[in-house]
Amino acid sequence: QVQLVESGGGLVQAGGSLSVSCAASGRTFNIYAMGWFRQAPGKEREFVAAISRTGSSTYYADSVKGRFTISRDNAKNTVYLQMNSLKPEDTAVYYCAARNTYSMHSYYYTINDYAYWGQGTQVTVSS
Repeated sequence: QVQLVESGGGLVQAGGSLSVSCAASGRTFNIYAMGWFRQAPGKEREFVAAISRTGSSTYYADSVKGRFTISRDNAKNTVYLQMNSLKPEDTAVYYCAARNTYSMHSYYYTINDYAYWGQGTQVTVSS
């Protein structure tokens, strides 16, 4: 199993940038494909970005493509989400998720693909 802890959320003005991180426990972080999801008040949790075990493949929701970048450092057991050109509609609790997979290059983008979740970090974008 793996435990995930997000950090780095906060309040930022529209047009600004913010980076959130997700630290994973254990020594086998590189067997997990990772994803970021978000949930705004009154809305369902939605996919944001995903990255393969090696970092060779990434995938983004259309709403964040070109503004957000997902990356990972397997030596630090950490996955990152760099968010630029933030909009008020990006306001949400951001969750990271992990999926144990044999595939080195696959990414996953549905909630049911992931078995492990963090507690989330709040990102608020003011207009």
